[in-house]
Amino acid sequence: MNAVRLTASQVGYVNKAFWRNPASAFFTFAFPLMFLVIFTALLGHGTVYLGSRTVHLSTYYVAAMASFAVISACYNNIAITVTFQREAGILKRTNGTPLPAASFLGARVLHALAVSVLLVVLTVAFGRLVYSADVPTGLTLLRFLVMLVVGSASFSALAFAISAVIPNADASAAIVNASILPLLFLSGIFIPFGNSAPEWIVWIARIFPVRHFATGMQSGFLGTAFSWTDVLIVAGWGLGGLLVAIRHFSWEPHV
Repeated sequence: MNAVRLTASQVGYVNKAFWRNPASAFFTFAFPLMFLVIFTALLGHGTVYLGSRTVHLSTYYVAAMASFAVISACYNNIAITVTFQREAGILKRTNGTPLPAASFLGARVLHALAVSVLLVVLTVAFGRLVYSADVPTGLTLLRFLVMLVVGSASFSALAFAISAVIPNADASAAIVNASILPLLFLSGIFIPFGNSAPEWIVWIARIFPVRHFATGMQSGFLGTAFSWTDVLIVAGWGLGGLLVAIRHFSWEPHV
């Protein structure tokens, strides 16, 4: 079997494992919608100024929670799952089989992308039905999909990179959340970013990929300007994560 067929076959195994853990699968899909309802109920009654546009906060949160869903599926889920599999010895046994490492890891990325697409579709549909949010179409949709694919691949690569520094399975959730939660707040995912955001927060957010990814995703929903620079920055972080993962990713449990 060639690498493509092996990767496709492995995607099937990853998908089966995902759905055979119904509690994990349920909350993967429930969290973005749950947070969308909570944040719009608490903070979604006003407007926020983004450049020259005035956006209702309920619509803003549809875009924000779509971004959160992708990050959660690709970064949080992969990093934690891979760490648990490494500590259980599954990765070590897998590495001893004829399955190429690229096929094993690539299948993870492809499955995360598929889950991300489903999450975004559900979030968009819910936002359209409940909050009358706009749905990307035409060229806007194409740009939106480019950012979605690049973001999914990049956060998956960063997940493999962060797994290299997680000492054990018990510490995985704490380290993963500590590395991403502050950025979610500083990047306008949970707290709306408008023209009045403090400059120091904006400056910090521009360093990391979360803000650029969220900005690219928002353009599809909110009609804000789309910048290919955001795509390149997210891709650059993904490439950096891939290089770290290639050098430091561990198949064996940490001693």
